[in-house]
Amino acid sequence: MLVFICVIIGLGYVFGHAFGYGDSFIGIAALIAGISSFVSFYFSDTIVLAMSGARPATRTRDFDFFTTAENVSIASGLPIPKLYVIVDVAMNAFATGRDPQHASICVTSGLLEKLERRELEGVVAHELSHVKNYDIRFMAIVAVLAGTIAFASDMFMRNVWWGRNRDDDRNDSGIFMIVGIVLAILSPLIATLIQLAISRKREYLADATGALVTRYPEGLARALQKISQDKTVMRSATNATAHLFIANPFKGKELRSWFAGLFDTHPPITDRIRILRSM
Repeated sequence: MLVFICVIIGLGYVFGHAFGYGDSFIGIAALIAGISSFVSFYFSDTIVLAMSGARPATRTRDFDFFTTAENVSIASGLPIPKLYVIVDVAMNAFATGRDPQHASICVTSGLLEKLERRELEGVVAHELSHVKNYDIRFMAIVAVLAGTIAFASDMFMRNVWWGRNRDDDRNDSGIFMIVGIVLAILSPLIATLIQLAISRKREYLADATGALVTRYPEGLARALQKISQDKTVMRSATNATAHLFIANPFKGKELRSWFAGLFDTHPPITDRIRILRSM
């Protein structure tokens, strides 16, 4: 988070001085990002669920899911979240919302059909842990910071190609311009890497917290093993929602190199299973 803030301040200084705007350049990007973040903070769960084509779960139709969520919520001391089901044969799940009082858990119909109850309990505990740890809010903030950097970089490049320096006579404007172009290219990549690294760490934390709630880490370990063996790609998943799921919804794209791992939205499932079984 500190790196994020330093990058934003540094971009604002370089971009602003490159065009003679001073420190006001980044304020424009932050204002627009702030407005969009306000909307996403209060309506992101509705947007994500609509994008996923999820339907509300019912006690009669989704009895195991409904009663498991009730039991795990009581064990974790949280309100029972709103429950949704995506009709999809792929096995996956995610949590969304802004706090425990306004949270939703969504699972696929394939997950409900293929998991045993103790395994489903592990998945629900994992997703409730995202709610308990405020990951759903934290990742929204991180997304806003990353979006601010991307928007500021885009504004700068548009000014480079179509705009004009407010103060063309300054001796150092050329230096700031060169540095600004380099940063405009690299900073969105850096922001994305930080965002994905934070996302991976929060998955490990949710695994640990879920195991603490159920006192049965083997349930989640077995569920993750079944999910990893299921190679069905989710039809409703998008790049914008992929990081929310308990496992990468785009199967068959795992690369084992260290560099490729920097761009993963999730930590390797084999590592997660190994850690759970060592508890």
